[in-house]
Amino acid sequence: MPLYDTIGKGYNTTRAADPYLTERFYELLRPGPDGLYLDAGCGTGNYLGALGKRGLKYYGIDPSETMLEEARAKNPGVKFVCCKAEDNPFEDDRFDGATAILTLHHWANMQEGLKQVCRVLKPGARLVSFSFTPEQVRGYWLAHYFPKMIERAADTVPSLSDMDGVLLDAGFSSVVFEPYFVLPDLEDHFMYSCKHMPERCLIPEMRKNTSGFTALANQEEVANGLLELEEDIRSGKVESVMKHYENDLGDYLFIIAEK
Repeated sequence: MPLYDTIGKGYNTTRAADPYLTERFYELLRPGPDGLYLDAGCGTGNYLGALGKRGLKYYGIDPSETMLEEARAKNPGVKFVCCKAEDNPFEDDRFDGATAILTLHHWANMQEGLKQVCRVLKPGARLVSFSFTPEQVRGYWLAHYFPKMIERAADTVPSLSDMDGVLLDAGFSSVVFEPYFVLPDLEDHFMYSCKHMPERCLIPEMRKNTSGFTALANQEEVANGLLELEEDIRSGKVESVMKHYENDLGDYLFIIAEK
């Protein structure tokens, strides 16, 4: 069973469109009037719906029918297609922009998926993606408690320099990267949303709704790491662990690629 068919139900108990991220996606897309946009890997449609409230007309694609059931229920009138990015059925030069939000690390064939997203964009249109680099993931303090999980997560995405080449090879003409540092009031509880609040990791629902803990973690490592984390929170040691991992790389990355 695909990962997001497994965790799809109940996903929205801890995952929501964060207002700051939504605003940034909107600004980076530079939407025009009457544009049509594609959300590749839309999941349950949280960001698609939030951007739709800003006036953007969207199509959503995702390979998980479980996720799409929730997306359709929340976004009546939006057209959804169950497919992978590399198999999207749309004609060339169809969309005025696209988003791919915390999804690239799930794509089995990222190069082909990006190529097919580029194909369906109009010349000059932008793909705005939100992802992470291996270097960023290794800078999470989670690596102290769950080192194998973090290494597996780092292995799911290209390095920053390689990502630039992947996008250019997919047909994009320019690529810009903008680091994102997790804010304390983040409302979308993805894996490193716990950056400032380590106690959040102790909540089973939070772990269940992040692919790192669900798909990449060894359960014995998670159990042992949680015990150590809980003790470190109680003793205050977690503060020194968190300080040790402070860095200026950013925690995630806005990727802006223009066709």
